[in-house]
Amino acid sequence: MPSIRHFRELEVYRLAMEAVMEIFELTKHFPPEEKYALTDQIRRSSRAVCANLAEAWRKRRYPRAFVSKLSDSESEAAETQVWLEFSQRCGYLPSEVVERLDRAYDQIQGKIVRMLSHPERWVIRRPGDGKMG
Repeated sequence: MPSIRHFRELEVYRLAMEAVMEIFELTKHFPPEEKYALTDQIRRSSRAVCANLAEAWRKRRYPRAFVSKLSDSESEAAETQVWLEFSQRCGYLPSEVVERLDRAYDQIQGKIVRMLSHPERWVIRRPGDGKMG
């Protein structure tokens, strides 16, 4: 396992945090009528990427829970991409901003998928436990 001691040291977490904070700033300028619809949804899903990564990190003693939380994080990243597309199509965000953020979420998802593909590199093994599960 890499010598990472805290979820904040994960590159994927740092990338997701940068993206979510940019989304937060951008959505401050969305129309008031979107407050409980698009604004809330995109903020919620983008924040959930980070939150689920943190939860996954703390569940490394339980491989299935670790994988489940990573999967949740990947799903929230994809949902964020959908809300970004809605934001562009509704005219709230310019296409170049959405394309850049979409690429960032592609990168985030790729890093999560790599973790999902090899969870044994990340989980904490109990002494004498030679298998995942």
